[in-house]
Amino acid sequence: MNDWWKKAVFYQIYPKSFNDTNGDGVGDINGIREKLPYLKELGVDALWISPIYLSPQIDNGYDIADYRTIDPMFGNNEEMYQLIEEAHQKKMKIVMDFVANHTSDQCIWFQESRKSKENYFSDFYIWKDAKSDGSEPNNWGSSFGGSAWTWDDSRQQYYLHYYAKEQPDLNWENPNVRSYIYDMMRFWKSKGVDGWRMDVVTSISKDLDFPDNPRPFTTENQQNGPRMHEFIHEMNQEVLKPFSMMSVGESPAAKSTDGYLLVDPQREELDMIFTFEHMHVDRVKGDVNGRWALKPMDLPALKKILASWQKELRGRGWNALYFENHDRARIISRWGNDEEYRFECATAFATVLHGLQGTPFVYQGEEIGMTNPKFAIDEYEDVELRGNYEFYVKQQQTISEKEFLAAVHKITRDNARTPMQWDDSQNAGFSEVTPWFKLNPNYPTINVAADQLSKKSVFNYYQKLIELRHTEELLTEGEFELLYEDDPTNFIYKRTYRDTVWYVLANFSDQEQIVPEELQKLEGTFIIKNYSDRQTMQNSLAPYEALIFATKET
Repeated sequence: MNDWWKKAVFYQIYPKSFNDTNGDGVGDINGIREKLPYLKELGVDALWISPIYLSPQIDNGYDIADYRTIDPMFGNNEEMYQLIEEAHQKKMKIVMDFVANHTSDQCIWFQESRKSKENYFSDFYIWKDAKSDGSEPNNWGSSFGGSAWTWDDSRQQYYLHYYAKEQPDLNWENPNVRSYIYDMMRFWKSKGVDGWRMDVVTSISKDLDFPDNPRPFTTENQQNGPRMHEFIHEMNQEVLKPFSMMSVGESPAAKSTDGYLLVDPQREELDMIFTFEHMHVDRVKGDVNGRWALKPMDLPALKKILASWQKELRGRGWNALYFENHDRARIISRWGNDEEYRFECATAFATVLHGLQGTPFVYQGEEIGMTNPKFAIDEYEDVELRGNYEFYVKQQQTISEKEFLAAVHKITRDNARTPMQWDDSQNAGFSEVTPWFKLNPNYPTINVAADQLSKKSVFNYYQKLIELRHTEELLTEGEFELLYEDDPTNFIYKRTYRDTVWYVLANFSDQEQIVPEELQKLEGTFIIKNYSDRQTMQNSLAPYEALIFATKET
């Protein structure tokens, strides 16, 4: 079945922080192999592995120097091939993460490209002359702060980089670039890889007029370029379709009204995309400080965005469902209460997400309710945080250090990158030595071993949700309807398939909330609930209470 992913649940592994088996403080491929029984017990069907290719690690592996070689910090190619084989033996697929928009500046392609304007690799990247005054070709911004252009002395031109200066953007207008990328994908297919997560794939096409952005050093004109669909369709025809490889693309600018263009099976582009839209409902729109300007999460906005994606993709595409990943902070710390109601909060967000139509993605540690740490600025590692701190706090002085740190504690990417908390032993069972990145200090109480023994086990709750995905056709086929869309605290929707209706309810507040009167009268059975003492639909919803209730269509 080519669309196996429709009934699957994916688990994302951030290898650096997952499990260290060779005692160097960094997670590795053999660490993933060692935990395959754990992942099988959880019930997931596919593992999405963040980049493990040769890399200087400026952006934790998203700066690739060699697409075909495993970085020694993670192991070697043979160990990767073994991981693929062992995962397949346990009926789990392997999805690799790759970056088609840019490489590392240490990639041989870039090292050659910067030498002259004449060599074979010259136009593998995007080079532009300086303006007459020596300044950048335009005012485009890097997502990591400052200009998207860096001057190169050896070539006497600027090169484009949407991210760090060590991550030059590839020139997809050059057919040789595309051919090299497709060959790399075929190479990994020959080793047994089942599919791809594609980093910022919707950025691969650039507007070659290079128009200035409305505001300097922002990124408005840098998404969904004019040939984006053409390039992605070509990739589909060259690799994805002939080799039946599953694909999920990161699409920062997609809205529900145009996202279907990327995932409509008739168009033969991608199987799914990760939208960013629903993850911006706590962002002050248009603020000069970008993602660091926060407001309280707007639940009605979240509900309407998710409902819109359910509606717009139904029958002409498929949703990728997520709240957490390597770029997103722990959801219960960002939008919930990770102290008094950590279990309830973790399971409430999970219930709402896993009840939707689409393919759920679980990020490592999400299944035990891991939380954000609250480190000092200098304790974080992330290149994005450091670049933005330098730009907004130090250079522009548009946000205070205190305000910036408060935002960091909510949303920075490093919140999701602390080492996996396996048990309460030294270094949380992650490593025998000090890890590459500081552990969350709460690991003695929040860890896999403790959670699996707890009466309030987040892991066990996730197991049940994953099993429902495998067994209940309603979840994959049923219609969706959002109810009470303006309710500021309750997220309620229904799924309908044939004569069965499931009501999904979650209270996203610290206070009890009334169950709507018409729902109190329902008769049926509870599919899942995170408060064990609930017997009927008539009681108020407790703080962060969530449930799925099944009844018959009348």
